[in-house]
Amino acid sequence: MNEMLLNNADAGYLLAEKKAADYFNILNERVSQYTYIPVLTDDFNSWKQQHMPRFSFFPFLANLKKSPDTKDYHQYIRWMDKTGKLDDYLDRSISYIFMRDLGKALDTPEMKSRVQRSVDRLKNHLTKKDRVDREEQTFSMAGLYRFAEKEGVEPTLIWVMEKLKKVSSNIPDGMNATEAQRKLIKIIAGVVMQVMEEMGDETPARERKERLEKAIRLGYCYGLTYPFIDDLLDANILSPDEEKQYSDLIRTSLITGEVPDLGVWTGNNKELIVYIHAELREAFLYIKDHQNPDTRDDFLGQSYVFFKSQEVDRAKDLSNGNYTNEELFIPVIMKAASSRLIVRAIIRASEDEGIDSRTFYYGIYNQLADDFADMFEDTKQGGVTPYTYYLKYHDTRPNLINPFEMYWAVIAYLIHDLYDSDPKTCEVILDRAINGLKRYKVRMGTEKYKEVMAIFTSGIPEFNNLIQYMVRKAVDVEFFDKLVRDHMIADLKKERKEQENFIDTVKSVRDEINENLSISQNEQESFIKVPIMDAANYSLEGDGKRLRPIMAWVMGVNEYGLDQTAIVPLLKSLEYMHTASLVFDDLPSQDDAPIRRGRETVHEVYNHAIGELTGLFLTQKAVEEQSLLESFDSRAVLRLVRYSAKMTAEMCKGQAMDLDSKGKQLTLEELNTICFYKTGKAFEASLIMPAILADKDESEMEVLKKFAYHAGIAFQIKDDLLDVEGDLDLLGKPVLKDAENNRSTFVSVLGVKHAKKAMWDHYSLAIESLQSLPQKDSFLKHLMNYIVNRDS
Repeated sequence: MNEMLLNNADAGYLLAEKKAADYFNILNERVSQYTYIPVLTDDFNSWKQQHMPRFSFFPFLANLKKSPDTKDYHQYIRWMDKTGKLDDYLDRSISYIFMRDLGKALDTPEMKSRVQRSVDRLKNHLTKKDRVDREEQTFSMAGLYRFAEKEGVEPTLIWVMEKLKKVSSNIPDGMNATEAQRKLIKIIAGVVMQVMEEMGDETPARERKERLEKAIRLGYCYGLTYPFIDDLLDANILSPDEEKQYSDLIRTSLITGEVPDLGVWTGNNKELIVYIHAELREAFLYIKDHQNPDTRDDFLGQSYVFFKSQEVDRAKDLSNGNYTNEELFIPVIMKAASSRLIVRAIIRASEDEGIDSRTFYYGIYNQLADDFADMFEDTKQGGVTPYTYYLKYHDTRPNLINPFEMYWAVIAYLIHDLYDSDPKTCEVILDRAINGLKRYKVRMGTEKYKEVMAIFTSGIPEFNNLIQYMVRKAVDVEFFDKLVRDHMIADLKKERKEQENFIDTVKSVRDEINENLSISQNEQESFIKVPIMDAANYSLEGDGKRLRPIMAWVMGVNEYGLDQTAIVPLLKSLEYMHTASLVFDDLPSQDDAPIRRGRETVHEVYNHAIGELTGLFLTQKAVEEQSLLESFDSRAVLRLVRYSAKMTAEMCKGQAMDLDSKGKQLTLEELNTICFYKTGKAFEASLIMPAILADKDESEMEVLKKFAYHAGIAFQIKDDLLDVEGDLDLLGKPVLKDAENNRSTFVSVLGVKHAKKAMWDHYSLAIESLQSLPQKDSFLKHLMNYIVNRDS
């Protein structure tokens, strides 16, 4: 490594360390002399006038003001609005974000106006009747796509969604995949917010679009460092030798500005590291390529400070009882400040000494709050933070600075030194501090909370009495970002659990269907060799997804309560019809496909005539199975058979239209029509047939038809994309077959980028249609997730 570059990097680190040490000395003096206590006592005495509950002579009014459980996100927002608290709630929340994430001061008329505009926009969004009625998730792919559509950045959002999917699949055991995903999303959102704030409201639409696209990519590229550097190195997944080799790679990259080759990797985690190295290299180069020389040096410098201060902290051992206060606190100040300053460098934010200064001094406030909340988890992992260290050594090291006292000294410094005693700033910071303790008390339980407070407040009993009084009594200190965080985590955990349930359901139902599909000869036929019987079973034994009968099973059994044994004939009929359509589709007179479901097609194994007869045979077996639905009302069964025959005829029309389109340049409307008849109709049948047996009304069936229409088109677009981007081994059939057959597809008509946009639009339309269904089972939502994210 170039010695001069290393010296320059270390010189920048030493400057940051000096600034952090000066800040530490100021705070240390205030802690040792307790000068923060009278200042904050006065602040709290003024503050509490607005935050003490008022006695009501009318009990019903008191009940109205009682806050509902924040776990019910939508009910909580409605309650806030109904009681007139929503404006203040959003005001303090937005104000806090402007301070924390954007380094803004709140005391100027311009900032007051900006905060109010943001509050108005957010309130309007949260209280829209259609949104409240639908009770949308805090975080949903369809909602994100609609935001991207509004801003014109759909391709970039699709890009980042594909990246997040791959990152999530590469989070190793031992790391929290949900938390990694949340952090990444939060960082991307934070960078986007920084850019939107830098642009203002008057930025031309084209420039706004370009800057938002860049912000999403930069946010992902920067955010990737959290799961794949910080969390990975903290998780004890890599061996000591692997950690050293990996850390050396990162350090070299930040010092030289060039990512070195991975070289020989001998550890057990080679496959993981190869992926991470390639992804981080791509991210690093993207950030670097979008900097000018000044901001590039700033980015590399701040990143080096952040990485080295993290490394210094990571090297500490909780069993070592000799660390000084400076060793405990100065790296924390440095990494907290640099992590925020990196973002400003990444987005090439305009120089602003005030913002940079506020960003530097503000960081430790959040870091100490986070370390307090996580102290027991950190202790279990052997992590050294000011809190875990004090927790272990406070009885034997009377010279240790109490980090809880340091936290309050930081608050006093921020309010009165950094923000010049601004009343609004004081209000917001004290709201946040008391809210943090309230949340911690609820999470840990009263008894554990008292134990913690006994340790960390023994030297400040009177001030602690005041704090605890506020924790018990204060109202109106909640923050919207905490509500969103809680619900994002809940949504992500729920999504992951639902996804696991979806996979389990698909597997178990698929296994059950596979056991029942085989067609057996009757006694009269047993002495005759019937090739079409063998061919039919050969076609059914292929590794099919069984999506259509699985959909019918879930809707019939889980949603409508139909007997799962009684509907087996329906499931068989659906798979027979679908398999018949594939046998016909593969024939030389149609697509002339040699491989289907990972093995030779029927006509290749047998002959063309047997292929044709097998398709016809399976179609008739499907009708026969439907006639065996003996547990249901005969009129419903007759209606189902009639509907099935109609769907089969329409699917034939779709295939005929598809064959007729070979060599022709189709319009998007023509493609949608063919796709609906070929694929959407089959999806529709899988949903409508169990609804017919359950005697559901027409309005519900219309919703299911709408869902099936969009699901079918999204499915076909994904198939077309896989034909040009897929893997033969995963697909089980040749790629680039559409081009070979001179067939118009969504990719040939729209191109890959616009085909992906069309797919996500149909995905969103399908998801949005589900809001009208009375049942709220998540299966169809996860079916859509599978459709657009599948690899085969």
